[in-house]
Amino acid sequence: MGIVAGLDSAPDFTRIVVCDADTGAVLRQGYAPHPVDSPDGGRPTDIDPQAWLLSLGEAAGGGLLEGVQAIGVSAQQNAVVPLDAQGGTVRPAMVGGDKRTQVAAADLIDALGGREAWAQAVGCVPQAAQPVTKLRWLAKNEPDAALRAAILMQAHDWLVWQLLGRPVRRTTDRGGASGTGYWSAATGAYRSDLVELALGHQAMLPEVIGPAEAAGTTPEGLLISAGTGETMAAAFGLGIGLGDAVVSLGASGSVMAVHPEALVDSSGMITSLADATGMHLPVVTTLNAVRTLRGTAELLGLPDLESLSDLAMKSTPGAHGLVMLPYLEGERTPNLPHTAGTIAGLRRESMKAEHLARAAFEGMLCGLGDALDVLRGRGVDVRRIFLLGAAAELSAVQAVAPALFGVQVVVPQPADYAAIGAARQAAWALGASQGTLDPRTPPAWQGAAAQVLEPGEELAVGQAVRQQYVSVREQTHPGAFRP
Repeated sequence: MGIVAGLDSAPDFTRIVVCDADTGAVLRQGYAPHPVDSPDGGRPTDIDPQAWLLSLGEAAGGGLLEGVQAIGVSAQQNAVVPLDAQGGTVRPAMVGGDKRTQVAAADLIDALGGREAWAQAVGCVPQAAQPVTKLRWLAKNEPDAALRAAILMQAHDWLVWQLLGRPVRRTTDRGGASGTGYWSAATGAYRSDLVELALGHQAMLPEVIGPAEAAGTTPEGLLISAGTGETMAAAFGLGIGLGDAVVSLGASGSVMAVHPEALVDSSGMITSLADATGMHLPVVTTLNAVRTLRGTAELLGLPDLESLSDLAMKSTPGAHGLVMLPYLEGERTPNLPHTAGTIAGLRRESMKAEHLARAAFEGMLCGLGDALDVLRGRGVDVRRIFLLGAAAELSAVQAVAPALFGVQVVVPQPADYAAIGAARQAAWALGASQGTLDPRTPPAWQGAAAQVLEPGEELAVGQAVRQQYVSVREQTHPGAFRP
C-alpha cells in the first residue's frame, strides 16, 4: 500500500510519524514545539490556532512527507475553535483544563436538571475542560464573540479542514465528537439543544464521519482521514481491543477500556466516549495518581520518584498495615470533592519511611483499582491492562500493579502512540478507498513493544492488600463508593 503519516498536535508540540502502511513500522519522524509564549510560564488557555499550523509546517520540513499517500490527524481534546460565518476565528481557541469555566460547568448541570440528566443526554456530566462548558463561559463573559460564533470546531477538525484547503464540507469523527458534551455516543447524534443551552444560539457543527472514511483529498491527491482526539488515537496506536483497559498515570489518573456499547452512568463517574474504530471507550478518572507519589517523596525528603520507588521496595506487601487513602486533591472516584487524604494503621513498627513509601504506591494503585471496579461493575471485560505514563517504569509500580489489579499488566515502551494511531487511521482510510481493506476492520499493525508482567503467585497477596485498602476506605468514608 505504500506509506502514510500521522500527526499529533498535542498541547505543546506537533509530532509527525511516517509509517509503512502495511506493518505500521515507523520510517521517519518530525517534531516542532508550538510557537506560543505564556507570560506567566504556565500553559496558556487561549491559543491562536495558527500556531498549530506553524509547528505542523516546521515538523514536516526537510521532505518528511515525501511519498506519503494519506495523513491522519490526532489533536488535543477539549479545544474549541469558534469561527464566524466566513470561517475566521472570532477569538483564540479555548484549550485545556480551564479553571475559568468551573462556574460555567455548575451552571450547565443545573440548567439541564442535574448530573443524571446530562449522563442520560450525552453520557457525561459537564466538566471545566469540555467544549460545551467553554461555550457557556463564552456566552456569559464574551457575549459579542459568542454571538459571532457561527461554526464550532475542535482542534483536529480545524486542522483537517485547513489541510484540505478549507472546503465547504467540515467533518469530525465519533471519538472527537464524544468529548464535546453535545454529542451522544449512545445515539450517535448531536444534541444541538445543548449547544443552544450553552452558547445562547445554534451553530453549525461538523459532519460526523465513519472510522474508515476519508475527510477528503487535497488538490495534490493526498488523502486525509477523519482524524480523532488524542486519547482515541493513542488507544488505536496501542492496538487495544475488547478485554483491554488502559491505566494512565499522570498527576491524576484515568482508566479506560474498549466496550461494545455506550455506558450511561447517572453518578457521572463514567465518561462515555467513543473510540476511533466504531466501538466505545468508557473512562473513569481519579484526581490523585502521581501527585500522591510526588507529595510522599517531598514529605520524606527524597529527590525523585526513583528514590521513592527504591525505598518502597525495602518494605513488604501491605506496608506493615499502613494504608494511604490518596485523596490529596479531594477525589472524583469515589465522589469526595472536599475530603483530604488519610493514613491509617499507624503502629510503632509501621512508622518507618519505607512503609510510608510502599503505602503511597499501594494507595495510588488501589485508587485506580476503584476506578477499574466502576467499569467492571458495569460489565466491562478486563483481561489485560496497559499501564501508561513515566511512573509505569518504576520498579515499585511494576511490583505492585499485576497482583493488585489481578490481571496481566503490559508496560509499552515509550512511543508516539497518538501519532501512530493517526497514521493507522490514515492507512485504514487509504485501504478502504482503494478496496484493499474492509471499512469495518482496521489494518493489523504490529503491536507495541512492551514488557509483560503477570500476577503469578503474588495474586493472593495483592488481593489481600486491595482488601485492606477497601476496609479502610469503607470505615473512613462509609457508602461513598458504589461501583
